[in-house]
This record gives sequence, structure tokens and C-alpha cells, in this order.
Amino acid sequence: MNLFPDLAQRYTQEQLTAGAAQRLAQEIAFGPVVFQVSRLMVKTGILEYLNNTPEGATLEEAAEAAGLSRYAAQVLLESSLSIGTVLFQNGRYTISKAGWFLLKDKMARVNMDFVQEICYQGLFDLEATLLSGKPEGLKVFGNWPTIYEGLSQLPESAREKWLAFDHYYSDSSFPQALNVVFSRPVKKLLDVGGNTGRWALQCVAHNPGVEVTIMDLPQQLGLMREAVKGRPGAERIHGHPANLLDDNVPFPQGFDAIWMSQFLDCFSETEVTGILRRAAAAMSADTDLYIMEPFWDRQQYETAAYCLTQTSLYFTVMANGNSKIYHSEDMARCVAAAGLTVAETFDGLGLGHSIFRCRKA
Repeated sequence: MNLFPDLAQRYTQEQLTAGAAQRLAQEIAFGPVVFQVSRLMVKTGILEYLNNTPEGATLEEAAEAAGLSRYAAQVLLESSLSIGTVLFQNGRYTISKAGWFLLKDKMARVNMDFVQEICYQGLFDLEATLLSGKPEGLKVFGNWPTIYEGLSQLPESAREKWLAFDHYYSDSSFPQALNVVFSRPVKKLLDVGGNTGRWALQCVAHNPGVEVTIMDLPQQLGLMREAVKGRPGAERIHGHPANLLDDNVPFPQGFDAIWMSQFLDCFSETEVTGILRRAAAAMSADTDLYIMEPFWDRQQYETAAYCLTQTSLYFTVMANGNSKIYHSEDMARCVAAAGLTVAETFDGLGLGHSIFRCRKA
């Protein structure tokens, strides 16, 4: 298993002293407590207040600023002190570097909101999911076989955080991805699993001649049509309803390019291979198939790989029970099994995406 250098350095040799390792073990044991305390330090405004008060604040001042009782502020602050998001000196609390990142780093906020609103309750059933192969945690929202059938029916706050998470990671890669895809002539593009049409809108804005067809579940196409209504170029965005897991459903033909962005991570390796095989059947010798994914092994910085491997468990317990954020070698194996070959690889797009440009073998 190959890894980018920063990951190989971290994952192939012990990094911690015995004392630090023991501390990490306890952080893991109290992980749910650490998460909820840290979330509330943001939500109640205590971290923001400390960030805006360089001289620090007493317990009473922090409690008053947050509108909490002395006791409530005390348990949050004392826990945060041992977590490492605040410091204490001369009777006053101040924000630490970790606390600042928790407060100001958009990735941390998006991830925390996503875990709270989508994953937290369902993760209790991770063990059951691993045994059954089904997303047992999804029942906290409804009785759908996967989360995708139920996206339009999620509670508003949950759907908002799901979309914010999805868009945060994909949107950062779109400008560079457009240059990759449209460096070659594309008049007709098939966007597979196009969700709310954000990529399609980017395409029609970037290229005034392209026609984009989104292939997705009927309920997702309904959300897409609402999202693109009245937007420039919306008349060049079309829908093709399909259950992509049905092996009897063929891909439409006649497209110059097929686009799959943060899509194949929603399926098992067997399903990925089946989807790609049907895509290959619809391709001509001149068709390009683009796969954009945040492969965890191709990250420049280890923190990104950490976020991605933890995100895999969302797919396990909430989304469908059998997919993940893939290692690039696993995806390349699926590509080859489908009768395709990776012609080019583009790394370092946005926050850490890669693109495989694939052709018929």
C-alpha cells in the first residue's frame, strides 16, 4: 500500500512516547465527552468570547458572557482545560491554539457540525453495521436502505449540515477540475450522481456551449431542478432518472465526457466496478471518464488523511453500510476490472482531491 510522504512518515513508525500514548488512549476513551464539550464551547460562545478577550476571562465573566450558570461554565471550562482548547493563568482563562482552530478553521466547524447532526447518534450502532453490512445507524432518521433515498426527508438542520459538508469539500476543487475537463473538447457531459447540480452549474457557466445531463435518483433530480431554477445556463442542464445500483439500467450514450465527483465513494468496490463497467459500455474510444475523489493516501498533509479515514465511518454506519473514502490503488483496481485504464492522474485539487482521467482499455 503506497502512501504520500507525509502520511508514510506518520503511519509507518511510532510517533509517541509512552506517556503521550497513554494520554491518547484516555482521549479515545472519553472521545464522546470531548466532542460534546468542545461543540458546546463553540455553540455557547465561550471560545469566541475568549478569542475576543486577549487578557483572558474569569470563570464568572465567561459564564455571564455565555448566559450560563457558574456551574455550567465551570464544567465546560475545566474539561476544555484538560482537553487543551483553553489555558489558565493568574485566575483567567484564555483560548489556546487548538481552541482557535476549533473556532476559526472552517474545516473543523464543517466536520463538527456534520458529525453532530448526521453521525453522532447513529455511530452507537457501528458494531451492528459492521456485522450486518447495512447502515444500522440510519434508523435515527428513517427506514430507508441508504441515506440517499432519504436526503430530501431529513430534518432541515441535518440536511443543511449534510449539504454544507458535501459542498465544502467538492466546491474547493471545482475551479481546477473545470480546467482539467474542458482542456479537451466537450459538447455533451454526463454528470453521474450530480446531486443538487452545483457542478453542472459550474460547467454551463464555464463553457457556454456545453449541455450537461445529470444522471441520478428521481428524488435527487427533483432537488436539483429546484436548486438550478432561474440560474444562468439552467436550460442546458437536463435530468436522466436512474437507479445506478440496478445492473439492468444502462448508461445513456453519445457523451464526450462522463463525470463522477465524490460519487463512487458512495458504493462498495463490487458496486463501483459494476457502475464503471456500465459506463464503459456507453463510452466510445474518444470518451473521457473523470473520477474525482479525495483519495486518503494521496494527501499532502496527514491531517487531511485523518479527516478522510474518519469520514469513511459515516458511509459505514449512516450512508449505506459498505462504502468508504477509497485508497487510490483500490479505485484503480476497480477501473481496470471494468475494462478501463487510467490515462492521467491529477493531484492536489482544492482541499485534497485527485482526478483519474479514464479511457476504454
